[in-house]
Amino acid sequence: MQPASLSPRAFVLLLLVACLFAANHVAARFAMDHGVDVVTAVAGRSLVTAAVVALIVIAYRVPRAMTRRQAGAMGLIGVLVAVQSVCLYSAVARVPVGVALLAFNTYPLWTALWAGLLYRHRPERAVLLAMPVILVGLALALDVGRWLAPSAADAGAAIAGSGVAYALAAAAAFGVVLALTQHEVAALDGRLRTALTMALVGVLALGAATATGGLRGPADAAGWWGLTALTLLYGTAFTLMFTLLPRLGVVGNSPILNVEPVAALLLAWALLGQRISGVQWAGALLVVGAVMALGLRRR
Repeated sequence: MQPASLSPRAFVLLLLVACLFAANHVAARFAMDHGVDVVTAVAGRSLVTAAVVALIVIAYRVPRAMTRRQAGAMGLIGVLVAVQSVCLYSAVARVPVGVALLAFNTYPLWTALWAGLLYRHRPERAVLLAMPVILVGLALALDVGRWLAPSAADAGAAIAGSGVAYALAAAAAFGVVLALTQHEVAALDGRLRTALTMALVGVLALGAATATGGLRGPADAAGWWGLTALTLLYGTAFTLMFTLLPRLGVVGNSPILNVEPVAALLLAWALLGQRISGVQWAGALLVVGAVMALGLRRR
């Protein structure tokens, strides 16, 4: 199954999804700084998203029939998204949002790897050439060298290392999700997939919370605003992604979402007053240029 050519409208929609995910992670860090724990954040955003999309599925009479193979794949996708969600939010809680997203945004490589191993899908040459350029640009834009400097305190380095490990684990899990989505359940309506996935993730998160002492809500009004924002942003981005990407070709076009860390960097600069150096701006431009070349190329 070859990816479809991207129209300008579809390309803009993919960039919008990346920005929504970036804003979601900024909101998640804000919520966790105000008392919300990782499992509560995952449970809250998943259950609310599942409820809203389930109402849409019912209202629009979305077809719900699926084969046994599709049902099994949806169950596996739900478990993997739960693992990805907990790992990524754990990374965001330990390291700066941009650094966590840099490590997580290796998932297009993981997607190509899993698609090759599971379905013998050969990635396009353009994707293989663009990904190293994108990752170099991200490394510059997020000033990774500053976080990996040998002068960092041992405790801080250990925390940063665990955060990056969590983000890489999230990327590996999400790569399987994207490969399974395209090859196993692409025929199912995106709204149905979203409702089922989010419901399973929410139930798993509630079970984990019960086993570890219960949910831990926001400590103040600011925490509630953060939790509400991350729920709305994630739900919107997740629904768009699982509706749009399979139609465009996940393996070929998921690298476009690598602008997410740059979007997070820009949001932090605009909303939090964080300064961006010239090298970071150069890295951001490198990423945007590579992504545009990849997304607008002729097939």
